[in-house]
Amino acid sequence: MTPMHRDLPRRLGRTGVRVSSLTLGAANFGTYADEAASIEIVRAALVAGVNVIDTADVYGDGVSEQIVGKALRGAAVAREDVFLATKFSGQVGGDPQRAGSSRRWIVRAVDDSLRRLGVDYLDLYQAHRPDPHTDLLETLQTLDGLVRAGKIRYYGTSVFAAHELVEACWLAERRGLIAPHTEQLPYSLLVRGAEREVLPVARKHGIGVLSYGPLAAGWLSGRYRLGGEQPGSARVALAPWRFDVSLQRNQRKLAAADALARLAEEHGLTLVELSLAFALNHPAISSVVIGPRTVEHFQAYVAAAAVELSGDVLDRIDEIVAPGTQFVERDSGLDTPSLQPAALRRWASPPLP
Repeated sequence: MTPMHRDLPRRLGRTGVRVSSLTLGAANFGTYADEAASIEIVRAALVAGVNVIDTADVYGDGVSEQIVGKALRGAAVAREDVFLATKFSGQVGGDPQRAGSSRRWIVRAVDDSLRRLGVDYLDLYQAHRPDPHTDLLETLQTLDGLVRAGKIRYYGTSVFAAHELVEACWLAERRGLIAPHTEQLPYSLLVRGAEREVLPVARKHGIGVLSYGPLAAGWLSGRYRLGGEQPGSARVALAPWRFDVSLQRNQRKLAAADALARLAEEHGLTLVELSLAFALNHPAISSVVIGPRTVEHFQAYVAAAAVELSGDVLDRIDEIVAPGTQFVERDSGLDTPSLQPAALRRWASPPLP
C-alpha cells in the first residue's frame, strides 16, 4: 500500500506535533471488528502513513485498548513514531465509581490504560465528555500533574462547549497550569454546529482539533437517498429517533444528504470522498478520525483523503447546508445539560407572588 503522507504536513494545534490527516479510531475494535481484523486494520494504517491512533477505556470496557496494544507490539513501526491517544471519563464496567473526571478516578484510569495498552506513556489523554459533577480545576490540576510526571505528553477534551474550553484555558493561565492541547468533536457536511463557536475558539487558543464522524453516523455513506428504503445498521437499532427518515426533524437532513450525493456525482466523486474532503478542508481541523471495520473500508478512506475540493464546490455545499447548521441537537455528541427537561423553566424554589 502506498504511504498516504510521508511528510505529515498537518500540525496539532500549538503543540508543533505533526500528524497524519487521518486518525485511526478504534471504537469498533473488539465489538464490530474482531481482534484479528482490528489488528490487520492497525497495521495497514501504520503502513499507509497514519501516525495517530485514538481509542478509549470505555470501548469494549478496555478491550479496544488491549487490541491496540497488541497490534502495536507486533507492528513494524516504532512506538515513538505512533501518536497514541486514549480517553477517560466514561463508566468502565458496572461500578459507577469507575467514571468521571475526578482526581481519584483519573490517576487510576491512566494506569489502567497504560497497562492495557502495554506502554509507558500516552501521547494524548482526553476527557471523553465534560463532567458536571467535578470541579474543572481539579481535573486540570490532575492532568497537569500527569504531564509533569511523564505519564502523558499532552491532554485534551472531547465534546466540550466553547465556554468550557475558554474556562479551561483561563483557569490554566490563572493557576500556572498546562492548558488543554486538543479538542475532539463531531464535524461533517450534516453536523456543522462546531463552526459557530468551538472551532473559532480552538483556533484562537491554539487547540488542535480531532474531528470525528465525517460520514455523520452513516448519513453520508450514500445509502440515505430520497425515495429510498430506510437503511439499517447497529446505530439505527441503538438510537432509532436519530435515523428514522419518517420523522420530520430528519426529513430536512435526508433532503440535504440526497442533494450532497447528487453534488458529488456531478463532480465525479463518491459521497464518502466529498464528505472526507470537506472535513479536512477546515483550517481548524488537525486530523479526521475514521472508524473502519475492515481493511477495505480503511483503503477507501485513504483514497478519499487525497481529494481536494474547489471553491465552487465548497460554495455549493454551503448552499445545501448553511455554515453552522445542526439538524438534530444530539448530533453534537452530547446531551447538553442546560437543555435537559429538569433544567428548563424550573425554579429552585417557588417564585415570589
